[in-house]
This record gives sequence, C-alpha cells and structure tokens, in this order.
Amino acid sequence: MTAPAAAFDRFLPKALPLARAQREWTPADGPLPSIYLGHGAPPLFDDELWIDQLFAWAQSLPKPKNILIVSAHWEAAPLSLSSAGAHTPLVYDFSGFARRYFEMTYATPDATELSRRVTAAMPDNEPVHRHARRGLDHGAWVPLKVMYPLGDIPVLQLSMPTHDPERLLELGKRLRSLRAEGTLVIGSGFMTHGLPYLTREIMATNAVPGWSSDFDAWAADALDRGDVDTLADFRNKAPGMPYAHPTVEHYVPLFVTLGAGERPDAPVRTTIDGYLIGLSKRSFEAA
Repeated sequence: MTAPAAAFDRFLPKALPLARAQREWTPADGPLPSIYLGHGAPPLFDDELWIDQLFAWAQSLPKPKNILIVSAHWEAAPLSLSSAGAHTPLVYDFSGFARRYFEMTYATPDATELSRRVTAAMPDNEPVHRHARRGLDHGAWVPLKVMYPLGDIPVLQLSMPTHDPERLLELGKRLRSLRAEGTLVIGSGFMTHGLPYLTREIMATNAVPGWSSDFDAWAADALDRGDVDTLADFRNKAPGMPYAHPTVEHYVPLFVTLGAGERPDAPVRTTIDGYLIGLSKRSFEAA
C-alpha cells in the first residue's frame, strides 16, 4: 500500500532546488496575473501529475512578493483576513484522512504589510476584520505547499463574504492594484464539486459523470469567450446543475479572479484541465 503523500515526498527533492532558483518578481515584470485553481484537498499530495502541473504553473511565473487567496472553505462576512503573523497556523478542515496530513506544516513569513494594503484597498463602507489567530485552511495551504514548497512567501487568506457574482467581481476589482505590486491574487475552489453524487465506481475508476463533463465544457467555452454574464448566470444556464455544484462555494471564487484581472470580460488562459475522481481540475489565469 502506498504511503500517504508519497508522491509529494518524491516531488520535493527535485522541486526544492528549482524553487530556490526561481526568479523573483520585479516591477519591470508588470502585474502578475490573477489565478483560479482547483485545490484538491489532501489527495493532491498523492497525485503526481497534478503536483507537477501546479508546480510547473508556479515556475512559469516570477516568484510573487506576496500571496492573497480567497478559498471556498472560508465564507464569512464582514470581510476578514487571516492572522498576518509569521508561522500562521494551519486549519486542518477535513476528516477521514491519514494522520500524516494533519501533521503537515507551512510556516509562511509575516504578512502584516499585505494586510495593511488589502485593508486600504477596501472602501470605507467595507470594514475588514483582522483575525489574530485564524490560520490558512486547506483550500489555501494544500495547493500553495505544492506551488511554493519553500513556504517563504507571505500569505494572507481573505474570507469570501458572499456567493453573488457581481459582488465578488467588485471585490476582485478592489484587489487589482495589488497585482502591480507583486501580489498573486488567487481564487481557490473546484470547477465541479458534486461530492454527494460520486459513486464508489466513479471514485475507483476516475470515470467522469456527464454532469461534471458537461458543466466543465460549458465553463471552458464561456471562459474562452470572456462571457462573464453567462458564467454569472450559472444556476440557470449551466448544464449539470445542481449536481456539479449542489452548493456553489467552490465555483464562485472564480469571480474574484476575473474581477482582479485587467478586463474581467477578456478570455482567460487555461493552465490545467482534466479530472480527479470525476471532478474537473480546470484552472486558469487572467491577465
């Protein structure tokens, strides 16, 4: 039987020298893209292909000065920020997995300056609560541990205050200026997330249910055309609903990503596609 996170353990020796050599972002690079990614949960650490895809994506970009991430797993209003102190704790918000995953760490540096910048980017009528102890949940630390395994970039998590696409687009727009300062803005979710509808057969064979492939193809087409209105009307227009998203918190972070892009209605660049246990891994970046 394969040991938990064995793929990640094989990955680290080859990844760490590349991570140390990664060129750091400078103003001459211009704004970093904003990105939307599927975060994978602990099984990501057992998926060699997905690990390599995420790390290659990170390596294709200059190393960010900071990372700001909105995850499906922190829904809270008013807007809230995780603890900005160094060695921010992790939130192990999953169950039924091997002990190894609950012992993983990701000790990132102090992010106080990024906390100030995010707070300053919000209007006076949008207060931001700064948590003293709230850590990074698995929608943040799991993919980042793969993409930036040194853990040497300040990371903050921003809560998702609503599911409304228009409000999330507006939130992304407020964060847009941070990209020109070397901050990587991330929306973290899963392009399909119909966990209640995954059968044992699907999970054992990685078969793709029609509701997952249909929703993914619909989203890919709309993203390729920059059709934000269609994406926002997913409850009425997307095939595969509500099976693809019986709850929508894993889909809607993409509107933060699009809003933080220079033009929310511009076509995006798909960086990862394919499926894990029948769920779409589709991820993209917006310029």
